[in-house]
This record gives sequence, C-alpha cells and structure tokens, in this order.
Amino acid sequence: MNQYITGTMIKSLREKRKMTQHQLAEQINVSDKTISKWETGRGYPDVSLIEPLSAALGVSVIELFSGENVTNANRASNMRRMKLHVCPLCGNVIQSTGEAIISCCGIVLPALEPEQDEEPESASHHLDVSRVEDEYYVTLDHEMSKTHYISFICAVRDDGCDFRKLYPEGPAEARFKISGTRFFYYYCNQHGLFKASIS
Repeated sequence: MNQYITGTMIKSLREKRKMTQHQLAEQINVSDKTISKWETGRGYPDVSLIEPLSAALGVSVIELFSGENVTNANRASNMRRMKLHVCPLCGNVIQSTGEAIISCCGIVLPALEPEQDEEPESASHHLDVSRVEDEYYVTLDHEMSKTHYISFICAVRDDGCDFRKLYPEGPAEARFKISGTRFFYYYCNQHGLFKASIS
C-alpha cells in the first residue's frame, strides 16, 4: 500500500483541516502513535481504515489512493488527450479528457492504448473514411460475429466526441459530421483499441 497512500499526503490533509495527530486518531479509533508512524512512513493504514481515514481527512478514497488532493477547478481540457476505458465485465465505455482513475464493476480500468491504423494488425482493422456531402462515412471490412466484432466507432472533435455503438451481426459502419472531426477511435472486442487519423 505504500505506493498509494503516502505519509506526506496524510500529514498534509490533516494539517489542512487543522487537526492534531491526536484528534485524527480519535476520529478513526487508533492511537496518535499510529498516526505518527503513518506520517513518517514507518507504517501504513490497514485496508479496513481506508474509508474512515478518507472521511476524517475530507477526501474521497480515490484521492487518498492517488496521493493527490483533487480540487474542483474548471481546467481547460484537450480532446487530443482523451482516454477511453472499457469494462471487460459489463462492456461500459468510459471516456475521460486526460488522466483519471476509472473503475467499473469493482475493478480499476486502465486507459486503453490505441494502435495506429497506419500499421494495423490486419486489413480487417483498417478504417476506410470517405466524404459523403457534409459527413464522413467510415467502414471496416471486419467480422461482426457474436464472438469477434467492432464494438464502437468514435469521432473525436476539438470540442467533444461522437460515439456510434455497433452490434454483432450488424454492419461495421457509421456516419459522422465532418465539422471539427480530427481522428477516429474504434474498438475490436478481441484486439483492442485502434486510432485512425483523417488524411
């Protein structure tokens, strides 16, 4: 647990709330010597104390584990740093506009790293993009069986993204407005995430 919850973080949060070690210890039913050990790195909180500790320090469990104090600041985001996370249990697709700790169905989901379409694993993972009036028509010559299929195609714009969910036994195709579209992500349920730029 030492790579997640640091003594420095515990001390910083405690001092920010103007609490003594003794006051924090009383709130979570441990001794002040225990708090001192955590803050100096000579010990770490037991997993059963994580929720009471985060509540006493006024942060979420995720903030405590990440080692960073998250403040609600309206920061500008860049869609080019967009990350996608796919839950292997329920199939949820979760999008973030940067680094994030994402969990679904009780597991932490790593951000997917896309393969570039310039050298796809096979021709079936090459995205064909053509212009039809004010839209991009995108297709893949990919199997769409119940065991091997393209799950979604996503057009990423400067100001957001546009998802098209695909289903087994349906066509591997979608249409997107041209305006602002910079690149596409698409996901094969067996081979992962791919990225295609607009040439």
